[in-house]
Amino acid sequence: MNLGLKNKVAIVTAASQGLGKASAFALAREGAKVIICSRRQKEIKETAEEIIKGTGSEVISLVADLRKADDIKKIVNEAKDRFGTLHILVNNTGGPPTGTLHNLEDQEWYNAFDLVMMSAVRLVREAIPLMLSQNWGRIITIVSIVAKQPINELLISSSIRPGILGFTKVMANLYGKNNITVNTICPGHILTKRQEELAFERAKQKNITIEEYFEEVKKQIPAGRLGKPEEVADAVAFLASEQASYINGINLLVDGGAGKGIY
Repeated sequence: MNLGLKNKVAIVTAASQGLGKASAFALAREGAKVIICSRRQKEIKETAEEIIKGTGSEVISLVADLRKADDIKKIVNEAKDRFGTLHILVNNTGGPPTGTLHNLEDQEWYNAFDLVMMSAVRLVREAIPLMLSQNWGRIITIVSIVAKQPINELLISSSIRPGILGFTKVMANLYGKNNITVNTICPGHILTKRQEELAFERAKQKNITIEEYFEEVKKQIPAGRLGKPEEVADAVAFLASEQASYINGINLLVDGGAGKGIY
């Protein structure tokens, strides 16, 4: 299927690994020009080179901290200065720290809010004028299954991420008439470095091996396995496409059926 993304300009944040990297690859394979960023200069440069080699698309790497408003302006300005516009914005961040009500400090909550919530708000604020000027845009925020199904040990994430669903719905309401769609993707258990880190902590708490922990997780997923980053990335690419022009304001679970709720 031709997704109609050739020569579209995309930004994918936190793209040196995991879901961000896979999403940037998926868009580049469809012919989009992609700007990627990370706090780690070496890793993001290597990722850009890997995507260029694998797809032939134009890829620009930037060092940016998504908690900083000036860095977010720098990312969007790069799209404007280099390509004159922006068509696709993929908001993605690392996960907040794990912990309990009593061992998570206030500053950890503030940092997580800046990273997870305010990065999306600031990026959308910068991107919308460019999308309005061309009457076309796709905004996709990668969230987590915890936005719809909270997990106890992911207290900060379970508290903040649902707010992005509300923000997404309001933006979809406001800008749908301008051919701008705003959606979220809520991945379930996807085999990324973040998932491996969580598995290590949970296995240690249960006094079992990581292999035993993953076997427990698989039994809770109707698909019987963990997902691959590429499976989330394919959903990102579709929501960015021409074919998805009438899909707006949704919160899409990509979880192998792990989510238990109806809504």
